[in-house]
Amino acid sequence: MGLKRDVSLSTGLRYKGPAGYLTFILHRIGGLGMGIFITVHILAAFIGGKTGAFLNGIYENWAFQIFIFFSVLFHAINGLRITILDLFPKLLDHQTEAIWVEWAVFIPIFTIAVYVITSAGLGG
Repeated sequence: MGLKRDVSLSTGLRYKGPAGYLTFILHRIGGLGMGIFITVHILAAFIGGKTGAFLNGIYENWAFQIFIFFSVLFHAINGLRITILDLFPKLLDHQTEAIWVEWAVFIPIFTIAVYVITSAGLGG
């Protein structure tokens, strides 16, 4: 007998579980984003021609660059938090505070990067 999982996307997004739930989901999205970027980049190099130029246009787009920067930066900072908590298990009691520190580091760096990428992308 299997589990019944009839949870809609809106229900999942309203979930108010432990503090680590959002970072768990965003860590997976970040890894997927990096995988997409690497796949598009490799395909563009191997295919070449008009299709390769089209694929290059995708990952040179400023909106895609913001997504990739989010993916890499969040994945790295969250991975660092996970590594630190794994290396020092006594800090697991302070996991919620560690997540707040993670956001305090991530948000300013990402905000500045989005401003720079958007300014360059929109010709400013």
